[in-house]
Amino acid sequence: MTDSPSKTALIWFRNDLRVTDNASLTSALQNHDRVVAYVSLRPSWFAATPWGFRRTERFRARFWLETLAELKANLEALNISLYVDRSAEGALPQVCAAHDVTDVYLQHEWTRDEREEETSLPDSVAVHRVYDQLLMHPDDVPLDFDEIPEVFTQFRKTCEKHVAVRPCLAVPAPLAPENRQAGFPELPSLPELGFENFAPHPRSVFPFLGGTAAARERLQSYFWDTRKLSVYKKTRNGLLGTDYSSKFSPWLANGSLSPREIYWAVKDYEREVTKNQSTYWLVFELLWRDYFKYVVLKHGDQVFARSSIQRRHYDWVQDPEVFAQWINGETSEPFVNANMIELAQTGFMSNRGRQNVASFLTKQLHIDWRWGAAYFEALLLDHDVHSNVGNWAYNSGVGNDPRDRTFNVALQAERYDAAGRYQRRWLQQDLGF
Repeated sequence: MTDSPSKTALIWFRNDLRVTDNASLTSALQNHDRVVAYVSLRPSWFAATPWGFRRTERFRARFWLETLAELKANLEALNISLYVDRSAEGALPQVCAAHDVTDVYLQHEWTRDEREEETSLPDSVAVHRVYDQLLMHPDDVPLDFDEIPEVFTQFRKTCEKHVAVRPCLAVPAPLAPENRQAGFPELPSLPELGFENFAPHPRSVFPFLGGTAAARERLQSYFWDTRKLSVYKKTRNGLLGTDYSSKFSPWLANGSLSPREIYWAVKDYEREVTKNQSTYWLVFELLWRDYFKYVVLKHGDQVFARSSIQRRHYDWVQDPEVFAQWINGETSEPFVNANMIELAQTGFMSNRGRQNVASFLTKQLHIDWRWGAAYFEALLLDHDVHSNVGNWAYNSGVGNDPRDRTFNVALQAERYDAAGRYQRRWLQQDLGF
């Protein structure tokens, strides 16, 4: 503990909504006797966009609230109270002043909106940022940010050869009960955020709750109960059912599960069950997730530009009617339509589907890729700003794909949905489901 117990730390939770393997939480409790927690749910996150949908729609909003409810309970077990800030301008300076906060601990973020939020940090506090959303810590990767390769394979080989994944951090010991605070704002309900309560779609491939407990239940099921991890590489391009892929991405996106926890669970599985291409491929996908984060660290706000990192100029158009047809699943391609309807009704879409609808929007309909990225941000349960912008730029020919390929949607449908079961399910043709 610090020699000055009167000093108070504030932990600003962002996309690290967990108490296990959380470096900010661990450091704050190691160095301070008094700690408060803070999370912001700004109204602008749920505001309408120029396209008619909200920046964050109902699926991720509910998933956040489920995750935050569990985080709040887990923090209370550590005798830490969570301040839920819903003000438009942000109440962080007032919270810091009211509780004599001297130090703020938070996960390092480097994209524009997240940097803008940090302008609310008062000058009077010491700020401690940590890279806690990556599998491979930047201090361990033998490349400066400006040296990150433009091709994933080069990045992957460097990391696999030179980087060791750090161990997970345990949950810290609780503080004294008198650390708890009274009178903090409560979590809002979904209607208080402007949404009606709703039940999950009965055909959703992601019927899971938010929060670390649900994430660990999924890991237990996918790894140990069913051993689906052993066939992950063979099934990951599937379209139907909960088990064609791991489905870890929504919990990774809001940080209720850390990539390190998944990695070390894979290593346990390889020791106790089997080590094969499928176990390797799950780690491979975690490296892809890291790669897009490093790409944004390298290129900064250029990734959001129309020409993105390739600075390649296409004759994309901004046609609201054509864009609406894509959103509503009213295009000429049934496979695209089925995927878009699944997304609209469940907040989730397979990786195979995402690649096809993105390629179709940009390469066939010639719509600005940033419009598609904005819609995915709104609807996807697992929206992650780096993966979202990285994948959209990649599939649109302005990102990290050196081949600038175009998907033949009809051939993709024939290959991955040969019997048409997926399309009939979401295009509402009766198959007896």
